[in-house]
Amino acid sequence: MSLNIGFVGLGNMGGPMAANLVRAGLRVTGYDLAEDARERAAGHGVAVAGSAAEAVAAAEVVVTMLPAGRHVLESYRELTAAAPRGALFVDCSTIAVGDARIAAGLARTAGHLAADAPVSGGVPGAEAASLTFMVGGSDAEFAEAEPVLAAMGRTVVHCGPSGAGQAAKLCNNMILGVSMIAVSEAFLLGESLGLSHQALFDVAATASGQCWALTANCPVPGPVPASPANREYAAGFAAALMAKDLGLAADAATASALPAEFGRRAAELYASFAQGEAAGLDFSAIITTLGKGAE
Repeated sequence: MSLNIGFVGLGNMGGPMAANLVRAGLRVTGYDLAEDARERAAGHGVAVAGSAAEAVAAAEVVVTMLPAGRHVLESYRELTAAAPRGALFVDCSTIAVGDARIAAGLARTAGHLAADAPVSGGVPGAEAASLTFMVGGSDAEFAEAEPVLAAMGRTVVHCGPSGAGQAAKLCNNMILGVSMIAVSEAFLLGESLGLSHQALFDVAATASGQCWALTANCPVPGPVPASPANREYAAGFAAALMAKDLGLAADAATASALPAEFGRRAAELYASFAQGEAAGLDFSAIITTLGKGAE
């Protein structure tokens, strides 16, 4: 595979992803508003452009990893005009389903292909090229996107037409947010009943309470040495991002006239928690707030 990739958004996730494309032998030209992000990317072999439009000027594939839907739509209005006709646009940001469909429409109207491909796996997954990609687009668009995504991840799933990748991401993260709160409350309850964290983990990790929030991202120090709880909750997946994703899921539930009571409550708890310095902590740090009985 020999392709020219234009990569816009070289932050905590996009930077390692672009670096993995370079390692796969692809030619990557990137851009980010932040100078430090550009410098890190250059250190990994990414050719840094002077602007986003310049980064995609010769691109056969344009990858974006941006903070929110408004950033994606703003960039697409510029980038779809700057890229060569027929380029494949792949947006890996997590945004609203409706925004993903609008972005795809902008790309197709300009004569391009488009796929939404949000990710799961956080910064560790981006660095290890072990991400899961949830892809929305036509069969032909997925076929074009799959080999590029496979260079950055371990699992690439075609979820359906435009917006389906974002739908899968929001549903997945609603499960994750709710389960982290449940796991955290269980550890706090066990502690109040005199049960050690290790004992609860040893039982739940091999019983019906088993889940990723417990076995991979355990919210208490000790049972899972690699979890952020053992590093003062240094973020793998920041609480602010979980709050954003759960807010998008709650909005989608409202649009679908679904109660989604636990998802909505999780969104409220994370929105309250992810304020100030807590916004940059790992999402599992919510246990520290739950333990204080804060709303």
